[in-house]
Amino acid sequence: GHNVVLISNHQTEADPAIIALLLEKTNPRISENMIYVAGDRVITDPLCKPFSMGRNLICVYSKRHMYDVPEHVEMKRRANTRSLKEMALLLRDGSKIVWIAPSGGRDRPDPLTEEWYPDSFDSSSVDNMRRLIGRSGAAGHIYPLALLCYDIMPPPPKVEKEIGEKRIMSFHGAGLSVAPKICPSEIAVAGKMSEEVSCFLYLKSFEKNNVYWMLHGTASNQCRVHI
Repeated sequence: GHNVVLISNHQTEADPAIIALLLEKTNPRISENMIYVAGDRVITDPLCKPFSMGRNLICVYSKRHMYDVPEHVEMKRRANTRSLKEMALLLRDGSKIVWIAPSGGRDRPDPLTEEWYPDSFDSSSVDNMRRLIGRSGAAGHIYPLALLCYDIMPPPPKVEKEIGEKRIMSFHGAGLSVAPKICPSEIAVAGKMSEEVSCFLYLKSFEKNNVYWMLHGTASNQCRVHI
């Protein structure tokens, strides 16, 4: 079967659980079998662990926290290499659907304007997924996905190194929307494949998310799914 990769923005550590809950009634098979590429904090932070239970996770160390502890850099790099190899093996079998947030961090409002934007996508992460799909031997497809669940568990205003951030959780609506499939070769210009594709995916995610953000105040307790 074909592989599908969903390139998404990242709102909270609860993203995998929220996506699964949004899909469990309309798309139970996708809800149960989706694979999530997640940061290590989803299994090391005591507050975040419960949201990861029952999900299919492949954990990677974010570039943002790669050098937090210099003595752990090589260990983190080796762990990321193992995760890439595991991803390659899974995609080789086909019939996989994978969610990844290539920003490497959660979305945060601008500290000056307080306007909310999805965090920028890391082009190397996007290009890694493109290469993994291309070399898997199975047909593969890339779709931008926009996710809105920020107010359920907002991240701290600034990136923090230490585990155990102060968090505030609340009951709030959530939504996700999948944009049309993209073809990297049709977007990229010669020599700028990763940057062009990453930019295009980011804009599609922002475009979709902006619609949900405008609905945010009037649909605060609703769940919305558009696939």
